Amino acid sequence: MSKGLFRSGMIVSCMTMISRILGLVRDAVVANLLGASAAADVFLFANRIPNFLRRLFAEGAFAQAFVPVLSEIKEQQGDDKVRLFVAQAAGTLGTILLLVTIFGVVASPVIAALFGTGWFIDWWQGGPNAEKFELASSLLKFTFPYLLFVSLVALSGAVMNVYNRFAVAAFTPVLLNISIITCAIFLHDKFSVGAYALAIGVFVGGIVQLLFQLPFLFRAKMLARPRWAWHDENVKKVRKLMLPALFGVSISQINLLLDTMIASLLMTGSIAWLYYSDRLIEFPLGLFGIGIATVILPALSKLHSSKKLSDFQHTLDWGVRFVIFLGIPAMVGLMIISPLIITVLFDHGAFKEDSVDHVKAVSLGVVAYSVGLVSFMLIKVLAPGFYSRQDTKTPVRIGIITLVLNMVFNIMLAPFIGYLGLALATSMSASCNAFLLYRQLKKENVYQFSSMSLRFTIKCIVASIVMGCVTWYVSSYYFWASWAFAQQVILLIALVVLAGVSYFSMLFLMGVRLNTIKSVAITESN
Repeated sequence: MSKGLFRSGMIVSCMTMISRILGLVRDAVVANLLGASAAADVFLFANRIPNFLRRLFAEGAFAQAFVPVLSEIKEQQGDDKVRLFVAQAAGTLGTILLLVTIFGVVASPVIAALFGTGWFIDWWQGGPNAEKFELASSLLKFTFPYLLFVSLVALSGAVMNVYNRFAVAAFTPVLLNISIITCAIFLHDKFSVGAYALAIGVFVGGIVQLLFQLPFLFRAKMLARPRWAWHDENVKKVRKLMLPALFGVSISQINLLLDTMIASLLMTGSIAWLYYSDRLIEFPLGLFGIGIATVILPALSKLHSSKKLSDFQHTLDWGVRFVIFLGIPAMVGLMIISPLIITVLFDHGAFKEDSVDHVKAVSLGVVAYSVGLVSFMLIKVLAPGFYSRQDTKTPVRIGIITLVLNMVFNIMLAPFIGYLGLALATSMSASCNAFLLYRQLKKENVYQFSSMSLRFTIKCIVASIVMGCVTWYVSSYYFWASWAFAQQVILLIALVVLAGVSYFSMLFLMGVRLNTIKSVAITESN
């Protein structure tokens, strides 16, 4: 099982890497076309709301509730019952989200006013940001339907994951990035405001992703006519698990949305700076944290159904160890070379033409978010420790505490350091979230951080510090700001390679071997 988990995790991570790279290309296109202008703020705002709901309904609460129930049915009742359950879940979820989508399109001005309060106040009073509110209302009509399509995509992907076909679901987001990039390039000049082309790309991307997954669902013999089954026993179980999970697993998304609301009250560019900072953090988070979380939830659900408690704890400890192995060096690396990454990816076109030093602003945001990177990743691994056991009440309680803490931190920091306060508050609240999740798992005798993993963590920290010192020394030797783009790219690649070599070399010298990462259950002597 350990080799299977590691291999599946690598498959998901590789597919996710392709998606994240294209996502960065997409963001580079957005930065080139819109920079950190008002139009950029508004598009990122209009895109964040359906993406927040997507993670809430689809990849967040729904997936965490749906996968354990689906795994239980598969283990105890067989494929025929699974096929019926998938049809019932698709029909019920699809109908509800269709109604939500229609409401979102019709009520887009209300949603824009609710989450873009500063813009709405300006529109109401005839202030300088009135056009932002009007543009946000229009763009939401294009981006909001994405929620319906991508939620059905997430349902299909969850089925594929339960049957250990991880590559399909992991590759699907690539199609969204391709759609946005294509529409941005070919439709940008068709509109007076280029943000409309990007919004259309989001809409098209949702449709393309759904159409891509249907043949694979058919091949797995899981494609059936959707049925409304609100009162079905298993659907009711998903509903019961899903409602509290809305807070528990998606708390970081709620925090980001609250940050967007507050950022709309700050200076122009704040939303864009937070977005680009968050996108760089999302790269390692999606590559490693979400990749492992994707494969660990079905595994933990199966182990819980089979009453294999020792294997359950070993698997959870492996997930934590894997996150630490890659999360700590990613955090250090981003802090050091983020200015060069931002310059290479975004410092072109409209992004560069503004008088504001956007590179510095975004790099500072990356540092603030990086403080919580390991915590963001740990949440992705620790939360399945509850959801796989069909316990959603505990993460809800922890999620509410974290949400309150995030707002307190926002109020404490944002008035003094602006958007950086919002990013730092998110990192601090994520750290509290991860700590509380772990403490509760330990209290319930479900999982305790092993002494071997503690020693391994210390070695990762030491290796990361050495890596950071080496990378910082080399990067500070070159004055790359005035270099040509190709030279900057070469330097960035060289620094990434240098960081990787120095990190893994130090781990090797301290006795860490691949088996320590690859195996779920290993002896204390290792």
